[in-house]
Amino acid sequence: MSDIKNKMTETDVYAIHGADPEVLAYAMAKYSRSALTMKESLAEISAQRAEQFLNTFYFQYGHRSIADLAHIPFAVERLSLLAAIELVDEQRWDGQERSTRYQNFRTSGWYTPDLGAKTPAFTAAIEASFAAYDRISAGMLEALKKAIPRPEEMKPEAYERTLKARAFDVARYLLPLATNTSLGQIVNARTLETQVSRLLTSRFAEVRQLAEKLRLAATEPAWNVQRGAAEVLCEEIGSVDAACGQRASDALLRPVKTAPTLVKYAGRNDYLAESRRELAAAAAELMGSEPIAPAPVVDLIDDDEPLEVELATSLLYPHCHYSYRQLRGHVAALSEARLAELIALGAKHRGRHDELLRAFSAGRGFRFDILMDIGGFRDMHRHRRCLQLLQGYTDAHGYEEPVCPGQPTLAEARIEAEYKAAMDAAFATYRSLRDSGVPEAAESAQYCLPLGTRTRAMFKMDFAEALYIAELRSGVAGHFSYRRVAWEMYKAVAAKHPALAHLFRIEDVNVPVDLLKR
Repeated sequence: MSDIKNKMTETDVYAIHGADPEVLAYAMAKYSRSALTMKESLAEISAQRAEQFLNTFYFQYGHRSIADLAHIPFAVERLSLLAAIELVDEQRWDGQERSTRYQNFRTSGWYTPDLGAKTPAFTAAIEASFAAYDRISAGMLEALKKAIPRPEEMKPEAYERTLKARAFDVARYLLPLATNTSLGQIVNARTLETQVSRLLTSRFAEVRQLAEKLRLAATEPAWNVQRGAAEVLCEEIGSVDAACGQRASDALLRPVKTAPTLVKYAGRNDYLAESRRELAAAAAELMGSEPIAPAPVVDLIDDDEPLEVELATSLLYPHCHYSYRQLRGHVAALSEARLAELIALGAKHRGRHDELLRAFSAGRGFRFDILMDIGGFRDMHRHRRCLQLLQGYTDAHGYEEPVCPGQPTLAEARIEAEYKAAMDAAFATYRSLRDSGVPEAAESAQYCLPLGTRTRAMFKMDFAEALYIAELRSGVAGHFSYRRVAWEMYKAVAAKHPALAHLFRIEDVNVPVDLLKR
């Protein structure tokens, strides 16, 4: 009797495998509504009952946290780098993408937007960028081999692989945003719903199509990694006992739809679309034709401004190409009434179930306005414990030239002129297509821009995240682009809070690194 009593009072922990995502979400949600154990709940729940429950509590009552309990893995293959950045721009996102450091993207192909009669010009520009990518990669690899002899203890294949990665670090600056990539993501159904809705509201046709494919993938039968083995097993069982084989087939080969209920109503987000339109117009009216002022790579914004000024500046920031500091100067000069009007624009079109725009997440202690190449930004973009406000891609900020301490420069490798010519040509095509007058020309032209193009983004975070990013991204194994940004973040914090500088375990990015170590 005492053994039974002990079992009833001991904590029980077990992992769960084999339940459909929506069924599992329903079973977990029942913890708040039933005394049943997870095993008992799953034993009595069917997909139909889960759908009925979710329709009532998720859609009618708005209990959105239920969808946090259904996690779905996706493979997203052959999408452009531009679309990949749009896809992963979620606060709650987990995934991995192909690395431009360890893979040759020459054979990846590219996405071609609908540019009508201008398509041949686009194609020629992309082919030219890839040809330059090949030549710069080969030229830098040759320079690296001349500068860094292979140690006797290092295998030739390891030596070649390591230096190729270093060469790709330089060549990737020439990859256009049209370049195809692939990624995997594991997201909960609530994140998927907001992701699909946001992507359906995109200005890019490719991204809108991607949203439809995500929604379809969640509502159609998922690919079963064990299907081949299960089919063989079912056939073997059926050859002995047909009825038993059929039961095995029903259990092992049944189609599983990962989130047919939770994403079926995901649609275009009118709140996001209308707010974007009105805030872009407000930013243009506020700044007029004022030129973009020079700004540092990393600008740590002081935190003595009123909350209302931060909110208004943050709302306008993603819809222009000005630095936060320059934009804030104009916002701070506005009357209280006009300031209130700008903030109201950000909530004016908000629907019943819409979360406030990301820009309303104000009050973070550390705000870094960062201007860096798109390639390096993609790496920084992976940090989810901070709030990020992204500006659009443009030629207005120019492009970066790759410089790594201890590595041959473009000039030393005799590829500087070719690099600049390729970047200038890509920018010229971008401007030509942008001004061509075809539908969505301003959006489609951006696919021509190389990863070396400078882009601006605001990163808001607490001290712990600032320290984490600075430490992680300054490491000697990192790409020299974001190492420089991490170093500048550290210096900015150390200058403002010198008593905290000793807490950083930082790597000085100005010290040459061993290029044969990764």
